[in-house]
Amino acid sequence: MKIDYTGRRVLVTGSTGGIGFAAAQGFLAAGASVVVNGRSADRVDAAVARLGGPGPAVAGYAGDLSGESVCSRLVGEFPDIDVVVNNVGIFGPRDFFDTPDGEWERFFQTNVMSGVRLARAYAPAMVERGWGRIVFVSSESAVNIPVDMIHYGFTKTAQLAVSRGLAKRLAGTGVTVNAVLPGPTLSEGVAEMFREDAERTGRSLDTLVGEFIATQRGSSIIRRAATVEEVANMILYVASDLASATTGAALRVDGGVVDTIF
Repeated sequence: MKIDYTGRRVLVTGSTGGIGFAAAQGFLAAGASVVVNGRSADRVDAAVARLGGPGPAVAGYAGDLSGESVCSRLVGEFPDIDVVVNNVGIFGPRDFFDTPDGEWERFFQTNVMSGVRLARAYAPAMVERGWGRIVFVSSESAVNIPVDMIHYGFTKTAQLAVSRGLAKRLAGTGVTVNAVLPGPTLSEGVAEMFREDAERTGRSLDTLVGEFIATQRGSSIIRRAATVEEVANMILYVASDLASATTGAALRVDGGVVDTIF
């Protein structure tokens, strides 16, 4: 089985680190040209440099995609995209009763509407070409709503609805739409969540993450956090020619956290 993206143009949002960067790295290694994105120009430039660019194969776009105008400028600068990976997202624990309307809106605009806008902009040309891939990076939190991040879980469930509905809307066009659901993954963002505890207690990050999985994600079958590369592998597969019969799916890379067969 060989995944080949030669000649494909790929956009990965939220790709200056973590799962997004690992996916961008994988697409590039498989022959694609890649556009990476992040909010900070410095971080985008650093990610592009790490990928060996800038150049014909690697480009960057700095901008907060929670805003409609920023999404529009991105599409204007890179109008020809074959694969859109909607990975950009924000998360963080906050009690339901302490979460104001503004936070619900901020999470919704970033995690959901950024992907809606990009899919709406890029899908028509994909349909004209008879080939395209749209991937929403959701989360196991879409199914197992975390009690300390209800506002986050809500956005991840919304991504599943958009993904499934859009797949049906694009039926028979050669364009597939899928969602990938990571579980606990040791990305830079997750590491940052545990940084304060690690500094305060002197305990290692691996120990703290392991305890979190044991206590908060006890249904995990692999009993560890996934690596960003393990999640990126699923993204690369489902966006490839090899996955042409997979659409409207919610594909879990959660280490078995979601305790259901289907």
